[in-house]
Amino acid sequence: MYVLVDDRPSVNSGYKAGFEREGISSLGLDPEEFTHWFKSSSHSDREAIQGFLLGDFEGRAKCAAFIRKLSRAPILALSDVRSLDQTLQLFEAGIDDVVPKPVHIREILARSEAIWRRVNATGTLTRDPNPETERLKVHFDGRDPEVDGEVLPLPRRERHILECLVRNRGRRMTKSQIYGIVYGVYSNGVEESVIEGHVSKLRKKLATRLGHDPIEAKRFMGYTFVG
Repeated sequence: MYVLVDDRPSVNSGYKAGFEREGISSLGLDPEEFTHWFKSSSHSDREAIQGFLLGDFEGRAKCAAFIRKLSRAPILALSDVRSLDQTLQLFEAGIDDVVPKPVHIREILARSEAIWRRVNATGTLTRDPNPETERLKVHFDGRDPEVDGEVLPLPRRERHILECLVRNRGRRMTKSQIYGIVYGVYSNGVEESVIEGHVSKLRKKLATRLGHDPIEAKRFMGYTFVG
């Protein structure tokens, strides 16, 4: 899930629609709403956030510093006008990248993934998510994965689940955690059990192409990408 923060509803709705086209859940809030929500958010809600996208609003640097105290997720700032002084100020506040507009959603996803790999280069993420020796390659930017150099077409939700599991290689992800990331913490009308169906279909497709199942599933415990 991505969190969009801007005081212009049109900006939030525009990027939210873009994320939705890529099968990515998002939450758009104005700065005041965001502050109240983030202060009261649970640890599991914050764990579901894959990145923050901050528009051009007053107090953006202060907002970024506030986010960094509670989350390691990438923080990207959208830049309407190029300004060296503003860019330096944003980096000092804890923003990871400043992106000039217009920008495609897939570029945002790719930049976020690059930041994740750098910032979280500890524990389970010390390894490249796509070692050169592996047959399965995941792109994390909206493209379908590849097996042995050939594209493996996947529905958006299955692709997103695969990205989530590969990003957390070796770490067990519960059904609730995956649901929060894929559907968002405030999704309505979709039961959490839908994750079981998505993962089951994904595992069959991967096993058919790879000859083995790279996802370990344990009832009531969750799923682990083991490669």
